[in-house]
Amino acid sequence: MSYISPEQRAKIVQAIKDGMEYVDAAKAYHVREKTIRGWMKKKSNNAHTSSTEVEKLKRENLALKEMLADMMLRHKLNKKSPLFGS
Repeated sequence: MSYISPEQRAKIVQAIKDGMEYVDAAKAYHVREKTIRGWMKKKSNNAHTSSTEVEKLKRENLALKEMLADMMLRHKLNKKSPLFGS
């Protein structure tokens, strides 16, 4: 493996943040996928929130929004028609 400048590393990290898959970044920039994952882990540890935790929180947030929308729809339907509920 050859030296990777801080600028190149930043470019690769940004590409991952922008949605590029690790395997694609590794091929495009000729860097081992494990190396990129290490950079991302180190970066996320510095931010005190791992990328895995952020993804988990995004999924939970989406599930909560869907539950809230369902509850609001049910409430709206209950008010309009006595056929639902109560």
